[in-house]
Amino acid sequence: MTLTFTDLLARARSLPRAGRRAVLGVAGSPGAGKTTLAERLVRELNGGGDRWVAHVPMDGFHLADVELERLGLRDRKGAPDTFDAAGYAALLGRVREETGTVYAPGFERVLEQPIAGAIAVEPTARLVVTEGNYLLLDTEAWARVRSQLDEVWFCELDEDERLRRLIARHEEFGKPHEQAVAWVMRSDQPNAALVATTRGRADLVVPVSALCEG
Repeated sequence: MTLTFTDLLARARSLPRAGRRAVLGVAGSPGAGKTTLAERLVRELNGGGDRWVAHVPMDGFHLADVELERLGLRDRKGAPDTFDAAGYAALLGRVREETGTVYAPGFERVLEQPIAGAIAVEPTARLVVTEGNYLLLDTEAWARVRSQLDEVWFCELDEDERLRRLIARHEEFGKPHEQAVAWVMRSDQPNAALVATTRGRADLVVPVSALCEG
């Protein structure tokens, strides 16, 4: 049976139960369409009414460039060890359990830096959608993330299209074409290969090209 976006909306709506907040994870390789899918889910589930769905991207847990420089990891930005995975897992635990407003960090794409307290998960949110590359990674502190997620969906996109979109995104935020291609091949592609190994742990594989166009 062909999966439709209507199916995804129905599945997401069913996650919060008995007044308990649910957390839905959207995983996938860099450029696979995680943010596109998450934002569309949140927008269409909220509609024009109460904001009962919130969006908390993993990218807010990037380590700041100054810390990456100190650790000697600046050229590996985007790899698993360049995030505060333990902090991300702890934040998801707060989102699941606390009834008051929970503040999460955001990520400024132009600056390529995390911004503290940029996202408010308000008490009215019954579903929180979080997205990122490493939600299904089972090593070190990343293993704590999966236990905080009710479901994880894996975005899958044709490899040539994923690379095209990823290069275009780097260009959009200021990299010349040659530099964008070099960064993708040196940094993003090894990360994508790692993320691909986690596909089998997902609750659902989502064909992004079929669901998120238009």
